[in-house]
Amino acid sequence: MKLAEALQERADLNKKIEELRRRLGSNLLIQEGEEPAEDPAALLEELDAAVERLETLMAAINLTNSRSRVEGQTLTEIIARKDALMLKLSAYRDLVYEAGQSTSRARGTEIRVRPVLKAAQLQKSVDAMAKELRRLDNLLQETNWKVKLIEK
Repeated sequence: MKLAEALQERADLNKKIEELRRRLGSNLLIQEGEEPAEDPAALLEELDAAVERLETLMAAINLTNSRSRVEGQTLTEIIARKDALMLKLSAYRDLVYEAGQSTSRARGTEIRVRPVLKAAQLQKSVDAMAKELRRLDNLLQETNWKVKLIEK
């Protein structure tokens, strides 16, 4: 199995677990004399099996990410770089928005507000970070389809 396939299965399992939780909640309490639409015990068994598979898959994904290298870095390091860059990019985008705001004055005697940082300069940084983020994302996607999942 390729790493990308494991990542897809992980996403599917997370959705399935959420659905099972919802179905369990809907069938846990019933009116006296009624029967639940689904057997809660069977749903609970299915939930347990899905969580167990997810645990196994997550361990294999983490192991694979920590041992697989591309461009001299592990996938874990590249993922951390991508996550940090996304956080930084979000903050810079907010700064660009704020720096681009202009406040109007009703009279010439009111206090004038001006940005300390230039929106154009911040935008150049945003553009460079967005480009690097796309590169990292493409690198990870490509690698995920090439790397075989390491399972114990």
